[in-house]
Amino acid sequence: MLKYQELVNTLLDELANGVYKKGDRLPTTPELCERYGVSNTTVKRAMDELELQGIVARRRGSGVYIKETTIAKGITTRQGSTSQQMSGMTAEYEGTPQVLTSEVHDFSVVHPTAEIADKLGMDSDGFAYHICRARLVDGTPKVIEYTYMPISLIPNLRESTLRASIYRYIEDELGLKIGSAHRTIKAVMPTDDERSWLRINEGEPLLEIRQVAYLADGTPFEYSVSRHTSDYEFYSISTR
Repeated sequence: MLKYQELVNTLLDELANGVYKKGDRLPTTPELCERYGVSNTTVKRAMDELELQGIVARRRGSGVYIKETTIAKGITTRQGSTSQQMSGMTAEYEGTPQVLTSEVHDFSVVHPTAEIADKLGMDSDGFAYHICRARLVDGTPKVIEYTYMPISLIPNLRESTLRASIYRYIEDELGLKIGSAHRTIKAVMPTDDERSWLRINEGEPLLEIRQVAYLADGTPFEYSVSRHTSDYEFYSISTR
């Protein structure tokens, strides 16, 4: 792991543990360099990453501050594991009073289309899981996820895992390291099924995020399309 990424994870862990709170000003660059034994360049890159994630805000002539919205979004990290952007919704809501649940609408094995197979680096006559699930916060649907994963790479996936955290299963049970993702975003109109699953009105748009996710060694393990309700906030197109 690169030095600036280690510093990002350290600061996120300290934030989750209450060392820094919303509205706090972070130490100056020289103070961070001395405290964590890193260079000015490492601190700058770490601050750039935290700003990109929407976690801090720079104020000219004043310093770097923890944003008001950070704690409310429930940031938690696991040292040496996925970055905050790649830890998924389960990690996002840990440590908050809000309860995240899942409704599985489809869990099947398919031959992916040639386009999806190409993104996953597999043959189109190979087998992949197809997962369609809704994620709910305090019983309110927030997103519909359509996910493809190669069975050969992610074996023995069960429906009970889909109702919890797939990423946790990949890292903790399979021992694989999740690395990065490339994402594209656009506004779309929902299908009839999506309006029903998300309990939204006709004509209400969704925010669509298409993602190819990679293991730390660069192997693609997931192609997904997530369609979020209009109140969703997203900070970065790509972590790659």
